[in-house]
Amino acid sequence: MIETTIRNHAAQAINVLYSANVAPEHVIIQKTRKDFEGDFTINIFPFLKISREKPDVTAEKIGNYLLEQVPELENFNIIKGFLNIVVSDSFWTGFLSEKYRDKMFGKQEKSSGRPVVIEFSSPNTNKPLHLGHIRNNLIGWSVAEILKANGNVVMKVNLVNDRGIHICKSMLAWEKWFRDTSPDSANTKGDKLVGECYVRFDQELKKEVAVLIEGGMSKDDAEKSAPLMAEAQEMLQKWEDNDTSVRELWSTMNAWVYQGFDLTYDRLGIAFDKVYYESDTYLLGKQIVQEGLKMG
Repeated sequence: MIETTIRNHAAQAINVLYSANVAPEHVIIQKTRKDFEGDFTINIFPFLKISREKPDVTAEKIGNYLLEQVPELENFNIIKGFLNIVVSDSFWTGFLSEKYRDKMFGKQEKSSGRPVVIEFSSPNTNKPLHLGHIRNNLIGWSVAEILKANGNVVMKVNLVNDRGIHICKSMLAWEKWFRDTSPDSANTKGDKLVGECYVRFDQELKKEVAVLIEGGMSKDDAEKSAPLMAEAQEMLQKWEDNDTSVRELWSTMNAWVYQGFDLTYDRLGIAFDKVYYESDTYLLGKQIVQEGLKMG
């Protein structure tokens, strides 16, 4: 790699110019900061005891030596004793072209067989996927593919938060203000429609909270005592009690959301080997919490 070449020749430059015996590993080289011109930067200060010269003088001599000895280098500049080295564009294009043609680049020929689980995306079913989810999806998928290319057996897993008070907020809002609306009738993605329900709940809740605060209640107490919040909590309790109508609405609205999610995943080229749902596991988690509380 070019960084190793620069380090080796920088050590060579010091040894030739100043009759020294510096090993390459003693040359401190790092990527140049974005606010300076260059690709790699060498810290000259550790070698001033050897050169017995000013930092910029030593840096210029080493820079000139590197330009003479390493054809891949194009230029250099000096900033307060730091030597910034510019690698030629032709080197980078050649490097990328070579790696692009190498079908085994970054891969191992033999699989280690080591299983790896990558869990990513993990959205809530009360709103559409947002920019943060997209970032998470792309990183998760990329890490999974890199691990797969390096011989690992990879499982891509999505854990969907499909139950809870935030889900009930969207459901309650649909019952109150969107009852005659479906993704088809609104000509929109299902996750977007459910997200609009969630936003409407929040807007109406703020109105109720403001009235309670004007009446002398604290903000925390107002948010807990607002009629809408009480209705949402009641709906959550009905869901946990397997109320038929609540469960049917929950299934319908979650199905809308999943259809919307799938469209987004397809556009991104994202797929999962396994999807888990909180609604399938929350009772186990609740049981563990209750056991912990009993134990103190």
